[in-house]
Amino acid sequence: MLPYINDFPMEFRDYIASEIIPQYAHFDKAHRVDHVSQVIAESLKLSQYYDVNRMMVYVIAAYHDLGLCEGREFHHLISGKILWADKKLRQWFPEEHIWMMKEAVEDHRASNKHVPRSIYGRIVAEADRIINPDITLRRTVQYGLSNYPELDKEKQYTRFLAHLKEKYAEGGYLKLWIPQSTNAIHLQELRQLIADEEELHKVFEKIYSQETETIQNVENIAIFVRNKKNNGI
Repeated sequence: MLPYINDFPMEFRDYIASEIIPQYAHFDKAHRVDHVSQVIAESLKLSQYYDVNRMMVYVIAAYHDLGLCEGREFHHLISGKILWADKKLRQWFPEEHIWMMKEAVEDHRASNKHVPRSIYGRIVAEADRIINPDITLRRTVQYGLSNYPELDKEKQYTRFLAHLKEKYAEGGYLKLWIPQSTNAIHLQELRQLIADEEELHKVFEKIYSQETETIQNVENIAIFVRNKKNNGI
């Protein structure tokens, strides 16, 4: 259990852990339970530097990507609607706090043009970046394979490179909000790798091979189980 939440009400902790976080198991590989767990942990860590309600920080991080259930384009807005509509939260928070959490969830998306409207939005936006070159590059490959399975390897690399340049390279749309985060250092490391396209392509080849092998193994197991069932074994 996260040490930051030990003093939260047990019913509240159980609700988030049993009803909210498991929903991420159904999303693409780059946005599953491990992702939301990282965002929660980083959000709570960053919250130590500010005078904020940590239970609110926890909720915002837990709900931030739930809108992926309706697709990626407007997921931040759908996530906010899901949070606002959750009547269970009203056991622990007044309406004005729930509205503030809704806005923070809406503001977390990196491609948003506006600055997060509160410190809560800045915290979850920063935590959601989790800029680690290894993790970021692997998640980018995973996202491509999950959402564009029709693309061959060459086109997956084209998408991979275009996304990295658009978001993370110098002049990209990614913005950092919390000075206590280590993201700035890691972003510089990532930018150096993006600028070295020969080395970046080698990294892509390695990750792509690992991820497609994993997918193939899962498919082979599914076929094996299906055949056993059909044969009455």
